[in-house]
Amino acid sequence: MRRLRLLRTTAAPLGWAGALLLLCGTPAYAHTALKDAAPAPGAKVGAGTRVVRLTFNNLTVGIAPNISMVGPDGRAIPVGQPVVTDTTTACAAVSPLPAGVITLTYSITAGDGDAQTNSYQFEAVDGTKPADIPSVCAQLSLSAPDTDTSDSFLGLGRTTG
Repeated sequence: MRRLRLLRTTAAPLGWAGALLLLCGTPAYAHTALKDAAPAPGAKVGAGTRVVRLTFNNLTVGIAPNISMVGPDGRAIPVGQPVVTDTTTACAAVSPLPAGVITLTYSITAGDGDAQTNSYQFEAVDGTKPADIPSVCAQLSLSAPDTDTSDSFLGLGRTTG
């Protein structure tokens, strides 16, 4: 009987501690999430905008994300080679954005080596001033987008970094 009481008084706090860890523990995030963007998801920008900026919670050092864009007509919008400014932000020059809903797709390699691909949409509007170059991108030497868009219907042959 004494052994059972000793076992119960030892096991109960351990059980409660285990349950508390399971309920309150925070998961480890090895994947890289998009924190901010210009143009942002769902935003409206002026047609003719020429630079995109993507800010992540943490980029894998030395690996720039791949960025591609598809215009409202289903054709690829040329994107230059992305440049990583620090461990969080990537900038890329793009051909002037046409008016309409644009889909931006990005692929990144997470810290654990997994490839992640996500996309979002925003709208380029005629009659609105094109968005200014984001300040973090202004001092960079961004490569011009490759404007050879042969075989680029529906994003085939899209230019990626």
